[in-house]
Amino acid sequence: MSDHHGHACCGHGHTHGHDASGSLAGPLAGSLEGHAELGAAETPVLVEVTRGGVVESRHRGIAAVVDADGHVVAHWGDFEKPVYARSAIKSLQAIPLVESGAVEAFGISDEELALACASHNGEERHTRLVAAWLERIGCGPADLECGTHLPYDEQTAHGLIRAGEGPGTVHNNCSGKHAGMLSTARHKGEATKGYIRFDHPVQQRILGVLEQMTARDLSAAPRGVDGCGIPTIAIPLGSLALAMARMADPRELPDRRAEAVARIRHAWGAHPYLVGGRGTFDTRMMEAAAGEALVKIGAEGVMCAVLPKLGLGIAVKIEDGATRAAGIAMAALLRQCKVLTEARWQELAEVTHPVITNRVGLPVGEIRPAAGWPE
Repeated sequence: MSDHHGHACCGHGHTHGHDASGSLAGPLAGSLEGHAELGAAETPVLVEVTRGGVVESRHRGIAAVVDADGHVVAHWGDFEKPVYARSAIKSLQAIPLVESGAVEAFGISDEELALACASHNGEERHTRLVAAWLERIGCGPADLECGTHLPYDEQTAHGLIRAGEGPGTVHNNCSGKHAGMLSTARHKGEATKGYIRFDHPVQQRILGVLEQMTARDLSAAPRGVDGCGIPTIAIPLGSLALAMARMADPRELPDRRAEAVARIRHAWGAHPYLVGGRGTFDTRMMEAAAGEALVKIGAEGVMCAVLPKLGLGIAVKIEDGATRAAGIAMAALLRQCKVLTEARWQELAEVTHPVITNRVGLPVGEIRPAAGWPE
Protein backbone atom coordinates (compact mmCIF):
# COMPACT_ATOMS: atom_id res chain seq x y z
CA MET A 1 0.00 0.00 0.00
CA SER A 2 1.39 3.34 -1.01
CA ASP A 3 1.18 5.66 1.96
CA HIS A 4 2.00 9.37 2.03
CA HIS A 5 2.25 10.24 5.72
CA GLY A 6 2.17 14.01 5.32
CA HIS A 7 -1.02 15.56 6.64
CA ALA A 8 -1.78 17.85 3.71
CA CYS A 9 -4.49 17.33 1.14
CA CYS A 10 -2.87 18.72 -1.97
CA GLY A 11 0.21 18.47 -4.11
CA HIS A 12 -0.27 14.84 -5.16
CA GLY A 13 0.45 13.59 -8.66
CA HIS A 14 -1.52 11.41 -11.03
CA THR A 15 0.01 8.23 -12.43
CA HIS A 16 -3.03 6.04 -12.95
CA GLY A 17 -2.68 2.27 -12.71
CA HIS A 18 -6.12 0.72 -13.12
CA ASP A 19 -6.93 -2.21 -15.35
CA ALA A 20 -9.72 -2.18 -17.90
CA SER A 21 -12.19 -3.91 -15.60
CA GLY A 22 -12.16 -0.98 -13.21
CA SER A 23 -10.30 -2.88 -10.47
CA LEU A 24 -7.12 -1.48 -8.99
CA ALA A 25 -3.79 -2.90 -10.06
CA GLY A 26 -1.67 -1.75 -7.18
CA PRO A 27 -1.64 0.48 -4.10
CA LEU A 28 -4.87 -0.28 -2.28
CA ALA A 29 -5.40 -3.80 -3.60
CA GLY A 30 -5.34 -6.55 -0.99
CA SER A 31 -7.44 -8.57 1.41
CA LEU A 32 -8.56 -8.09 4.99
CA GLU A 33 -6.67 -11.17 6.15
CA GLY A 34 -3.93 -10.57 8.67
CA HIS A 35 -5.32 -7.17 9.58
CA ALA A 36 -4.31 -6.13 13.10
CA GLU A 37 -6.69 -3.66 14.69
CA LEU A 38 -5.11 -0.81 16.60
CA GLY A 39 -6.04 -0.36 20.23
CA ALA A 40 -8.35 2.46 21.31
CA ALA A 41 -5.41 4.35 22.81
CA GLU A 42 -3.89 4.58 19.32
CA THR A 43 -7.05 5.88 17.68
CA PRO A 44 -6.71 9.66 17.63
CA VAL A 45 -9.17 12.12 19.10
CA LEU A 46 -10.76 13.97 16.18
CA VAL A 47 -13.47 15.97 17.91
CA GLU A 48 -13.88 17.40 21.39
CA VAL A 49 -16.82 18.86 23.28
CA THR A 50 -16.25 21.65 25.77
CA ARG A 51 -18.23 23.05 28.65
CA GLY A 52 -17.09 26.07 30.62
CA GLY A 53 -13.60 25.93 29.14
CA VAL A 54 -13.08 22.25 30.00
CA VAL A 55 -13.05 19.44 27.44
CA GLU A 56 -15.98 17.37 28.70
CA SER A 57 -16.11 14.70 26.00
CA ARG A 58 -13.84 13.39 23.26
CA HIS A 59 -14.66 11.50 20.07
CA ARG A 60 -11.96 9.25 18.65
CA GLY A 61 -11.97 8.25 15.02
CA ILE A 62 -10.13 7.32 11.87
CA ALA A 63 -9.89 9.21 8.61
CA ALA A 64 -8.21 8.87 5.23
CA VAL A 65 -7.68 11.09 2.21
CA VAL A 66 -6.89 9.08 -0.92
CA ASP A 67 -6.37 9.85 -4.61
CA ALA A 68 -7.72 7.88 -7.56
CA ASP A 69 -4.45 5.94 -7.91
CA GLY A 70 -4.88 4.56 -4.40
CA HIS A 71 -2.18 6.73 -2.84
CA VAL A 72 -2.97 7.65 0.75
CA VAL A 73 -2.42 11.39 0.79
CA ALA A 74 -3.14 11.70 4.51
CA HIS A 75 -4.49 9.51 7.26
CA TRP A 76 -5.24 9.45 10.94
CA GLY A 77 -5.58 6.15 12.78
CA ASP A 78 -5.94 2.69 11.30
CA PHE A 79 -7.32 3.33 7.81
CA GLU A 80 -7.25 -0.42 7.05
CA LYS A 81 -9.96 -1.01 9.64
CA PRO A 82 -13.18 -2.39 8.09
CA VAL A 83 -16.25 -0.28 8.75
CA TYR A 84 -19.88 -0.37 7.71
CA ALA A 85 -20.26 2.65 5.42
CA ARG A 86 -24.04 2.68 5.84
CA SER A 87 -25.69 5.55 3.94
CA ALA A 88 -22.41 7.33 3.20
CA ILE A 89 -22.04 5.31 -0.04
CA LYS A 90 -25.46 5.78 -1.61
CA SER A 91 -23.75 7.36 -4.61
CA LEU A 92 -21.95 4.05 -5.24
CA GLN A 93 -25.17 2.08 -4.77
CA ALA A 94 -26.79 4.28 -7.45
CA ILE A 95 -24.24 3.32 -10.12
CA PRO A 96 -26.20 0.24 -11.35
CA LEU A 97 -29.30 2.43 -11.71
CA VAL A 98 -27.44 4.41 -14.37
CA GLU A 99 -25.34 1.62 -15.89
CA SER A 100 -28.34 -0.68 -16.33
CA GLY A 101 -30.09 1.79 -18.62
CA ALA A 102 -32.97 2.27 -16.18
CA VAL A 103 -32.35 6.02 -16.02
CA GLU A 104 -32.99 6.38 -19.74
CA ALA A 105 -35.77 3.78 -19.87
CA PHE A 106 -37.84 5.54 -17.20
CA GLY A 107 -36.76 9.12 -17.90
CA ILE A 108 -35.26 9.45 -14.42
CA SER A 109 -34.35 13.08 -13.81
CA ASP A 110 -31.30 14.53 -12.11
CA GLU A 111 -33.57 15.43 -9.18
CA GLU A 112 -34.60 11.79 -8.82
CA LEU A 113 -31.02 10.62 -9.22
CA ALA A 114 -30.04 12.99 -6.40
CA LEU A 115 -32.75 11.37 -4.27
CA ALA A 116 -31.20 7.97 -5.01
CA CYS A 117 -28.06 9.32 -3.30
CA ALA A 118 -29.98 10.95 -0.45
CA SER A 119 -30.73 10.53 3.21
CA HIS A 120 -33.51 13.06 2.93
CA ASN A 121 -35.53 14.81 5.61
CA GLY A 122 -38.90 13.52 4.45
CA GLU A 123 -40.10 17.01 3.54
CA GLU A 124 -42.90 17.33 0.98
CA ARG A 125 -40.34 18.34 -1.62
CA HIS A 126 -38.72 14.93 -1.18
CA THR A 127 -41.75 12.71 -0.75
CA ARG A 128 -43.68 14.20 -3.67
CA LEU A 129 -40.81 13.39 -6.04
CA VAL A 130 -40.41 9.85 -4.71
CA ALA A 131 -44.14 9.13 -5.02
CA ALA A 132 -44.25 10.40 -8.62
CA TRP A 133 -41.14 8.37 -9.49
CA LEU A 134 -42.67 5.18 -8.10
CA GLU A 135 -45.90 5.72 -10.03
CA ARG A 136 -43.99 6.21 -13.27
CA ILE A 137 -42.23 2.82 -12.94
CA GLY A 138 -45.46 1.02 -12.12
CA CYS A 139 -44.84 0.78 -8.38
CA GLY A 140 -46.20 2.45 -5.28
CA PRO A 141 -45.21 3.20 -1.69
CA ALA A 142 -46.22 -0.34 -0.67
CA ASP A 143 -43.45 -1.73 -2.89
CA LEU A 144 -40.77 0.08 -0.87
CA GLU A 145 -39.21 -2.36 1.60
CA CYS A 146 -37.37 0.31 3.59
CA GLY A 147 -39.90 0.62 6.41
CA THR A 148 -41.29 3.81 7.91
CA HIS A 149 -40.23 6.43 10.40
CA LEU A 150 -41.26 9.97 11.20
CA PRO A 151 -39.71 12.55 8.89
CA TYR A 152 -36.35 13.81 10.13
CA ASP A 153 -37.59 17.33 9.46
CA GLU A 154 -39.32 18.48 12.64
CA GLN A 155 -41.74 20.82 10.89
CA THR A 156 -42.91 18.04 8.59
CA ALA A 157 -43.16 15.53 11.46
CA HIS A 158 -45.18 17.96 13.58
CA GLY A 159 -47.46 18.61 10.61
CA LEU A 160 -48.22 14.90 10.27
CA ILE A 161 -48.93 14.60 13.99
CA ARG A 162 -51.24 17.64 13.99
CA ALA A 163 -53.11 16.15 11.03
CA GLY A 164 -53.46 12.83 12.86
CA GLU A 165 -51.49 11.07 10.14
CA GLY A 166 -48.70 8.55 10.41
CA PRO A 167 -45.58 8.45 8.25
CA GLY A 168 -45.41 6.32 5.13
CA THR A 169 -42.55 4.58 3.39
CA VAL A 170 -41.91 7.65 1.23
CA HIS A 171 -40.97 9.54 4.42
CA ASN A 172 -38.15 7.08 5.07
CA ASN A 173 -34.87 8.89 4.49
CA CYS A 174 -33.79 6.06 2.16
CA SER A 175 -36.92 6.02 -0.02
CA GLY A 176 -35.11 7.57 -2.98
CA LYS A 177 -32.39 4.92 -2.89
CA HIS A 178 -35.04 2.21 -2.75
CA ALA A 179 -36.99 3.77 -5.63
CA GLY A 180 -33.77 3.52 -7.61
CA MET A 181 -33.37 -0.15 -6.72
CA LEU A 182 -36.97 -0.85 -7.74
CA SER A 183 -36.35 0.98 -11.02
CA THR A 184 -33.37 -1.26 -11.80
CA ALA A 185 -35.37 -4.39 -11.00
CA ARG A 186 -38.27 -3.21 -13.17
CA HIS A 187 -35.98 -2.41 -16.08
CA LYS A 188 -34.25 -5.80 -15.82
CA GLY A 189 -37.55 -7.69 -15.55
CA GLU A 190 -36.68 -8.97 -12.07
CA ALA A 191 -38.96 -9.58 -9.12
CA THR A 192 -39.52 -6.42 -7.13
CA LYS A 193 -40.51 -8.29 -4.00
CA GLY A 194 -37.47 -9.08 -1.92
CA TYR A 195 -35.17 -6.68 -3.77
CA ILE A 196 -33.43 -5.92 -0.46
CA ARG A 197 -32.18 -9.49 0.02
CA PHE A 198 -28.46 -10.12 -0.33
CA ASP A 199 -29.01 -12.76 -3.03
CA HIS A 200 -31.34 -10.61 -5.16
CA PRO A 201 -29.79 -9.47 -8.48
CA VAL A 202 -30.23 -5.83 -7.45
CA GLN A 203 -28.00 -6.30 -4.41
CA GLN A 204 -25.54 -8.53 -6.24
CA ARG A 205 -25.01 -5.83 -8.87
CA ILE A 206 -24.34 -3.32 -6.11
CA LEU A 207 -21.89 -5.71 -4.47
CA GLY A 208 -20.00 -6.00 -7.75
CA VAL A 209 -19.81 -2.22 -8.05
CA LEU A 210 -18.54 -1.92 -4.48
CA GLU A 211 -15.82 -4.47 -5.18
CA GLN A 212 -14.71 -2.70 -8.33
CA MET A 213 -14.79 0.82 -6.90
CA THR A 214 -13.04 -0.12 -3.64
CA ALA A 215 -10.60 -2.58 -5.27
CA ARG A 216 -11.55 -5.23 -2.71
CA ASP A 217 -12.75 -8.80 -2.89
CA LEU A 218 -15.79 -8.54 -0.61
CA SER A 219 -17.07 -12.09 -1.06
CA ALA A 220 -15.96 -13.06 2.45
CA ALA A 221 -16.27 -9.61 4.05
CA PRO A 222 -18.42 -9.33 7.17
CA ARG A 223 -21.91 -8.08 6.42
CA GLY A 224 -24.98 -6.99 8.30
CA VAL A 225 -28.36 -5.42 7.61
CA ASP A 226 -28.69 -1.66 7.26
CA GLY A 227 -31.43 0.36 8.93
CA CYS A 228 -33.46 0.36 5.70
CA GLY A 229 -33.13 -3.41 5.25
CA ILE A 230 -30.48 -3.74 2.55
CA PRO A 231 -27.13 -5.49 3.12
CA THR A 232 -24.27 -3.43 4.50
CA ILE A 233 -20.72 -4.67 3.86
CA ALA A 234 -17.65 -4.07 6.05
CA ILE A 235 -15.03 -2.31 3.92
CA PRO A 236 -11.65 -0.87 4.99
CA LEU A 237 -11.92 2.88 5.48
CA GLY A 238 -9.07 3.61 3.08
CA SER A 239 -10.85 1.63 0.37
CA LEU A 240 -14.00 3.69 0.89
CA ALA A 241 -11.91 6.81 0.40
CA LEU A 242 -10.49 5.26 -2.78
CA ALA A 243 -14.00 4.68 -4.13
CA MET A 244 -14.82 8.33 -3.44
CA ALA A 245 -11.60 9.39 -5.19
CA ARG A 246 -12.62 7.37 -8.23
CA MET A 247 -15.94 9.21 -8.17
CA ALA A 248 -13.96 12.45 -8.11
CA ASP A 249 -11.57 11.36 -10.88
CA PRO A 250 -13.13 8.61 -13.03
CA ARG A 251 -10.85 9.00 -16.05
CA GLU A 252 -9.29 5.55 -15.69
CA LEU A 253 -12.60 3.77 -15.18
CA PRO A 254 -14.22 1.92 -18.10
CA ASP A 255 -16.18 4.36 -20.28
CA ARG A 256 -19.61 3.17 -19.18
CA ARG A 257 -18.69 3.39 -15.49
CA ALA A 258 -17.06 6.80 -15.94
CA GLU A 259 -20.19 8.11 -17.67
CA ALA A 260 -22.40 6.76 -14.86
CA VAL A 261 -20.16 8.34 -12.23
CA ALA A 262 -20.20 11.69 -14.03
CA ARG A 263 -24.01 11.62 -14.24
CA ILE A 264 -24.40 10.77 -10.55
CA ARG A 265 -21.84 13.33 -9.46
CA HIS A 266 -23.61 16.04 -11.44
CA ALA A 267 -27.01 15.20 -9.94
CA TRP A 268 -25.56 14.93 -6.42
CA GLY A 269 -23.90 18.34 -6.67
CA ALA A 270 -26.71 20.11 -8.53
CA HIS A 271 -29.42 19.28 -5.98
CA PRO A 272 -27.92 19.44 -2.47
CA TYR A 273 -31.30 20.17 -0.89
CA LEU A 274 -32.71 16.89 -2.16
CA VAL A 275 -29.73 14.96 -0.73
CA GLY A 276 -30.53 16.16 2.79
CA GLY A 277 -32.91 19.00 3.38
CA ARG A 278 -33.60 21.82 5.76
CA GLY A 279 -30.71 22.37 8.18
CA THR A 280 -28.81 19.18 7.35
CA PHE A 281 -25.02 19.05 7.29
CA ASP A 282 -24.89 17.54 3.81
CA THR A 283 -27.05 20.23 2.26
CA ARG A 284 -25.47 23.18 4.02
CA MET A 285 -21.91 22.04 3.36
CA MET A 286 -22.49 21.31 -0.32
CA GLU A 287 -24.25 24.62 -0.86
CA ALA A 288 -21.31 26.43 0.74
CA ALA A 289 -18.68 24.41 -1.13
CA ALA A 290 -20.32 25.31 -4.46
CA GLY A 291 -19.47 22.03 -6.19
CA GLU A 292 -15.95 21.65 -4.78
CA ALA A 293 -17.08 19.01 -2.29
CA LEU A 294 -19.87 16.43 -2.41
CA VAL A 295 -20.53 15.02 1.04
CA LYS A 296 -22.71 12.26 2.42
CA ILE A 297 -23.25 11.24 6.00
CA GLY A 298 -24.04 7.71 7.14
CA ALA A 299 -25.29 6.24 10.39
CA GLU A 300 -22.93 5.48 13.27
CA GLY A 301 -20.52 8.33 12.62
CA VAL A 302 -19.47 7.58 9.04
CA MET A 303 -19.05 10.27 6.40
CA CYS A 304 -17.58 10.32 2.89
CA ALA A 305 -16.69 13.14 0.53
CA VAL A 306 -15.78 13.54 -3.14
CA LEU A 307 -13.51 16.44 -4.12
CA PRO A 308 -13.81 16.70 -7.93
CA LYS A 309 -11.31 19.51 -8.52
CA LEU A 310 -8.62 17.83 -6.43
CA GLY A 311 -9.41 14.28 -7.55
CA LEU A 312 -9.55 13.14 -3.92
CA GLY A 313 -11.83 11.04 -1.76
CA ILE A 314 -12.27 11.31 2.00
CA ALA A 315 -13.72 8.81 4.47
CA VAL A 316 -14.24 9.31 8.22
CA LYS A 317 -15.46 6.97 10.93
CA ILE A 318 -16.13 8.17 14.47
CA GLU A 319 -15.35 5.27 16.78
CA ASP A 320 -18.29 5.73 19.16
CA GLY A 321 -20.75 6.26 16.30
CA ALA A 322 -21.59 9.86 17.22
CA THR A 323 -23.22 11.61 14.29
CA ARG A 324 -22.54 14.99 15.93
CA ALA A 325 -18.81 14.38 15.54
CA ALA A 326 -18.74 13.09 11.96
CA GLY A 327 -19.70 16.40 10.37
CA ILE A 328 -17.25 18.34 12.53
CA ALA A 329 -14.42 16.01 11.51
CA MET A 330 -15.34 16.19 7.83
CA ALA A 331 -15.56 19.98 7.91
CA ALA A 332 -12.09 20.14 9.46
CA LEU A 333 -10.69 17.95 6.67
CA LEU A 334 -12.36 20.05 3.98
CA ARG A 335 -10.81 23.11 5.60
CA GLN A 336 -7.42 21.37 5.62
CA CYS A 337 -7.83 20.60 1.91
CA LYS A 338 -8.64 24.28 1.33
CA VAL A 339 -12.00 23.35 -0.15
CA LEU A 340 -13.62 25.14 2.77
CA THR A 341 -12.15 28.64 3.00
CA GLU A 342 -11.75 30.45 6.31
CA ALA A 343 -14.65 32.72 5.36
CA ARG A 344 -16.88 29.72 4.65
CA TRP A 345 -15.69 28.05 7.86
CA GLN A 346 -16.95 31.03 9.85
CA GLU A 347 -20.16 31.35 7.83
CA LEU A 348 -20.91 27.69 8.60
CA ALA A 349 -20.05 27.94 12.30
CA GLU A 350 -23.34 26.27 13.23
CA VAL A 351 -22.14 23.04 11.59
CA THR A 352 -18.31 23.36 11.65
CA HIS A 353 -17.88 24.28 15.32
CA PRO A 354 -21.34 24.72 16.82
CA VAL A 355 -22.00 26.41 20.14
CA ILE A 356 -23.70 24.32 22.82
CA THR A 357 -26.51 26.11 24.63
CA ASN A 358 -28.39 25.17 27.77
CA ARG A 359 -32.17 25.01 28.15
CA VAL A 360 -32.50 28.77 28.51
CA GLY A 361 -30.39 29.45 25.42
CA LEU A 362 -27.14 30.51 27.09
CA PRO A 363 -23.89 29.37 25.40
CA VAL A 364 -22.08 26.87 27.62
CA GLY A 365 -19.52 25.25 25.32
CA GLU A 366 -18.83 24.09 21.77
CA ILE A 367 -18.19 21.05 19.60
CA ARG A 368 -14.95 21.50 17.66
CA PRO A 369 -12.07 19.69 15.97
CA ALA A 370 -9.63 18.39 18.57
CA ALA A 371 -6.77 20.72 19.45
CA GLY A 372 -4.01 20.36 16.85
CA TRP A 373 -6.11 18.23 14.49
CA PRO A 374 -5.90 17.87 11.58
CA GLU A 375 -2.21 18.64 11.01
